[in-house]
Amino acid sequence: MEKRQCKNPGLELSLIGTGCWAFGGGEYWGDQNQNDVNNVVHASVDLGINYFDTAEAYNEGRSESSLGKAIIGIPRDGIIIGTKISPSNCYKETLIQHCEASLRRIQTDYIDLYMVHWPLHPHSIRHFTNDIRIIKNPPEIGEAIVTLQELKQQGKIRNFGVSNFSRNRLKKLPLEEIAVNELPYNLLCRAVEYDTLPFCEQNGIGVIGYMALLQGILADIYPTLEDIPVWQRRTRHFNCKSTKECRHGEEGAEEETNAAIKGIRGICKESGFSMAEIAIRWILENPAITCTLVGSRNVGELEANVKAVNCPLNKEKKAELDQITLPVMEKLGNHFDYYESAENDRTL
Repeated sequence: MEKRQCKNPGLELSLIGTGCWAFGGGEYWGDQNQNDVNNVVHASVDLGINYFDTAEAYNEGRSESSLGKAIIGIPRDGIIIGTKISPSNCYKETLIQHCEASLRRIQTDYIDLYMVHWPLHPHSIRHFTNDIRIIKNPPEIGEAIVTLQELKQQGKIRNFGVSNFSRNRLKKLPLEEIAVNELPYNLLCRAVEYDTLPFCEQNGIGVIGYMALLQGILADIYPTLEDIPVWQRRTRHFNCKSTKECRHGEEGAEEETNAAIKGIRGICKESGFSMAEIAIRWILENPAITCTLVGSRNVGELEANVKAVNCPLNKEKKAELDQITLPVMEKLGNHFDYYESAENDRTL
């Protein structure tokens, strides 16, 4: 599989990375069989995937532990493991302790890519802890960066980066040391195109895209928006009145989203490729994206997702998809925190 380089550290990632959020099982994704995890990880390597993405927050650490079990027997220098530190845990001593805990769970001597999961401010942090002391006195990004530099010097991490940081947040960091910024990006989530994605490209920061299939919506497994499970209808694409789990409080962009999905289906019918293949290939056509994550619960899903690498998408069809989804991009605006209102965007 083709690889792209994160220019700052020279880290090369496969076009498609394996997202490990469901590994270990949990309330959000349900149970996940460890044998299936083992098979997905080994099949990923066989298919040329070298990047595996997890976080300490995923299933309360079980994702990291599950990945650690799955990589047994795989040469460590042949894979790249990325994990993320929760923003509430970025005080110096706490960050060091949590990094070491991640190392133990993954059963590795080093982490290739260690990322700050969300910006460090009260609104972001309250999604990770109820401790009012931390919420009122959040860790400072400067201190976190110094600690990450020390962990790198000690060999516990090889590179560090961030996740969900907007251009304004990035401008406060030592850009030449930031390996990647992990961002949501797909046909229906294009807000990073306004200024964050160009800023990363200009400054040599690799971009790992997540939510490639918008949690199944762009896999075309739901006939209508009403058929989409409530947990997948919490983003700003949907009217907040449609589910009590929603917290953004906005009217959504259902008309624009419906029209976009209809248009994408038309292109799929013309081309003979699945919506998942078209959606993933569209992401890969953007040279500013280093790697896009795709979650697979079993080898069958993995193989179907990897087909997108060889799915042809000419410039005309790419431009057509851009135009079809532009109304959604314009309606949602320059806010890529899709679970909060524009006013409460945690990335700003």
